[in-house]
Amino acid sequence: MSDRNGGPGGASIRVRGARVHNLRDVDVDLPRDRLVVLTGVSGSGKSSLAFDTIYAEGQRRYIEGLSAYARQFLDQLEPPDVDLIEGLPPTVAIDQKSGAAGPRSTVATVTEIHDYLRLLYARAGVPHCPGCGEPIRSQTAEQMIGSVLGLGEGRKVIILAPIVRGRKGQHLDAFRAIRRAGLIRTRVDGETIELADEPPKLAKTKVHDIEAVVDRLVVREGIRSRLADSVDLALKLGDGALVLSIQQEGGSWLDRSLSTKLSCPRCGLGVPEIEPRTFSFNSPYGACPGCDGLGVVSAFDPELVAPDRSKSIAGGAVAAWAALPPKSRTEVQGDDRLIALLDRHKITSETPLSSWPAKALREFFEGGPTGKGKPPYNGVIVELRAVHDALPERRREALDAFRSDLPCPSCLGARLRPEARAVTLDGTPIHALTAMTADRARGVLGSLRFEPPLDRVGPPLVAEVAERLSFLERVGLGYLTLDRPADTLSGGELQRVRLATQIGSGLVGVCYVLDEPTAGLHPRDTERLLASLADLRARGNSVLVVEHDETTIRAADWLVDLGPGAGPDGGRVVALGPPGAMDETEPGASVTLRYLRGGERREGPLPALIPPGEARLARSPGRIAISGASEHNLKSIDVEIPIGALTGVSGVSGSGKSSLVLDILARAARRALEGTGPRPGAHTSISGLDQIDKQILIDQSPIGRTPRSTPATYTGVFDDIRRLYATTREAKVRGYGPGRFSFNTKGGRCESCEGQGVRRIEMTFLPDLDIPCETCRGLRFDRATLECRFRGKSIGDVLLMRVDEARPLFENVPKVARGLEALHEAGLGYVTLGQSSTTLSGGEAQRVKLAAELGRVATGRTLYVLDEPTTGLHFADVDNLLRILLRLADLGNTVVVIEHNPDVLRAADWLIDLGPDAGDAGGSLVAMGPPAEVAASGKGHTSRYL
Repeated sequence: MSDRNGGPGGASIRVRGARVHNLRDVDVDLPRDRLVVLTGVSGSGKSSLAFDTIYAEGQRRYIEGLSAYARQFLDQLEPPDVDLIEGLPPTVAIDQKSGAAGPRSTVATVTEIHDYLRLLYARAGVPHCPGCGEPIRSQTAEQMIGSVLGLGEGRKVIILAPIVRGRKGQHLDAFRAIRRAGLIRTRVDGETIELADEPPKLAKTKVHDIEAVVDRLVVREGIRSRLADSVDLALKLGDGALVLSIQQEGGSWLDRSLSTKLSCPRCGLGVPEIEPRTFSFNSPYGACPGCDGLGVVSAFDPELVAPDRSKSIAGGAVAAWAALPPKSRTEVQGDDRLIALLDRHKITSETPLSSWPAKALREFFEGGPTGKGKPPYNGVIVELRAVHDALPERRREALDAFRSDLPCPSCLGARLRPEARAVTLDGTPIHALTAMTADRARGVLGSLRFEPPLDRVGPPLVAEVAERLSFLERVGLGYLTLDRPADTLSGGELQRVRLATQIGSGLVGVCYVLDEPTAGLHPRDTERLLASLADLRARGNSVLVVEHDETTIRAADWLVDLGPGAGPDGGRVVALGPPGAMDETEPGASVTLRYLRGGERREGPLPALIPPGEARLARSPGRIAISGASEHNLKSIDVEIPIGALTGVSGVSGSGKSSLVLDILARAARRALEGTGPRPGAHTSISGLDQIDKQILIDQSPIGRTPRSTPATYTGVFDDIRRLYATTREAKVRGYGPGRFSFNTKGGRCESCEGQGVRRIEMTFLPDLDIPCETCRGLRFDRATLECRFRGKSIGDVLLMRVDEARPLFENVPKVARGLEALHEAGLGYVTLGQSSTTLSGGEAQRVKLAAELGRVATGRTLYVLDEPTTGLHFADVDNLLRILLRLADLGNTVVVIEHNPDVLRAADWLIDLGPDAGDAGGSLVAMGPPAEVAASGKGHTSRYL
């Protein structure tokens, strides 16, 4: 059937002697152009083989074939520790690092859908006036002259010709053209300068705007002839466009663009030529100037400024006033205009805010007339902003607690300039289209009809976008809106967005390496994902998947099981072959094989846990009740969460689980407990939070964005280790304190890499590369610091140790031992203490956070909120996680998990199942109660899997 650790006959990727991390001279043949699944317990070496060996070697070979600029770094690139890899095609990794996208990335930009939409709107869109909404058309020179004369007697006007718009370079030819036209002034990047014999020297790597100053005049009788000549010259130089800079009443100047190509017939407003960059919120020519294209601004939030509306002004309703400097506090509280505003609405400072008329409350925050001949009241928000901006940076922190990210008042979250928002296709602007879900947007685009000559431009672009939208649906992401920020996606969602992009790229002969693509998927959606992977395979690609999902494992063409344990107990191939006929290379060692054969399948709750779920529900002191939950697609549902129990929230992807748990419950709990945080999602009321004294939100966001953040630093274990090393004999002799053993400060760290252990090489056309520091060899510290040892190990050695390796070393140091035990219990015994947080998957980052909480003393009244904690766990590890969660519930804590794993849902005390489907077809409460009742109900998709 196959050779030792080999694949079937035919082309294969041959790996010999792989020793990366814990791999033990692994020899394996992986069939090409097939779906190959690597499985095994967490830490068994799956990622080491797939990503750190096969993908790393593919990347190295790719760079080796590039230009000399890239090859000059090759001597610093360490090849993976492997004897031989043959038959390796170009590799593409699609991992689930949830922090890899910035706030400007959206689902549409990551999938390149936005690029095609920008081109579609630029070529086929109908521009409208941002002011009055009229369709825009070109203006004649005579109309422009009339608009200048219509400004009124005495108005000062500068006529400019746009020569260069948003282009890099020194633009010497542009300045020469201006001089040849007989002009002596130009406006460069907003600053007017006189042209000397030598043109000004501009930075050639920066973007510049250059306009020729054609004329400066004052509107009065008798200037028509001069004005006409100036307009004609400006249009000639500006290729049919000119800019009028008009002095306003207060002395400021306002620019108004006019064009023989595009301008409003009603109000005369001209707009720049519509180009694809007009619709890019990552370009200064398309981004809203109010928020720089982010769609949100940091502003004082009325919900945080005055969180308790049952209080009056005199009773301290405005919590933010307490954070003001004493002098400023006295001024804003005693403002005569505020008192006059209250008098006008016939309320006093003793009246609770909850009793105020809506108009009075709005004017209190936003400002309004006083009604007594006095200046209008500016409003609490404006007053706070004025004080905040006047304070030095270091003193603003107290007031910053009352700010949150709110929709930009200029673009209302659309991210784009008014000119871009005013371009429509069949009445739909681009920001409205991207606010739709993928499936709905495809329907809108499918209804578009184009008249000649646009019928040659529009349909191909629409077809390209529609195809990419269908790929999103096929990987189970049809419920996502196209403008969804990529940094709000879970690790699994972001990975599937990238997968959809790769499917759309049409590459052939590539080896795709994926890290748990089913993470975050309901079992119902897994089949569609597998169909997408089959498409990649059918095109002649090799698909290598690290996965724990049983459905995916059984669908594989070839299965490789690593183990038998984690860390030093793993790193060997224990079974391989087709899922239905695997060969055991180590008889009895494959946990996966025993599970697939039914020997270790568990159909019920964990038998050893006490008290059982019924007892926890019976002793529950109450419920957290959420009424009228209507955030995103939620259909105004009412749910209850038992206190002191484990509650699972289930439903297909996009059914509203995150909206309910993360956007409503977690945010409302934070505001109730801390009086700060983001605004909770839409709901009518929430009760029962008075029985909670602390909330711990454990999501899949990164624990840090630089190599300086590690599991040891995040959990606090490293602080105790540093203090321990400061007590060693060598450290005492040399006078070293704990600070000497910090890689974040000068003194003991390696200054060549500044304590990071790696040096980053910038590759202008490729992702930056991290290589081990040549000075410290990745140990982060200088030689003198490394000479201090505890039981023969330097602090650099400790950071390179796996958690399970470090446990025996520190077993007699209680604080350190407790933290390491928590990491072990969270299924992270295979992670190194100094592993960079940027290399952790979303599921691993989440379990590091869980371990940090397990290592602390609990109160028994904590609300734990977890977002898919089984992500990245082999089914053999899920039991350990369940024991942790149920132990927390046994102590009286309330544990709420968003989860798809049937084992977790069956072991929960209480289930809330949402659906029945995703997006607009979801958001309803399908079933609620103990798992047995939900399973017996037969409602929804989840009940079938319970």
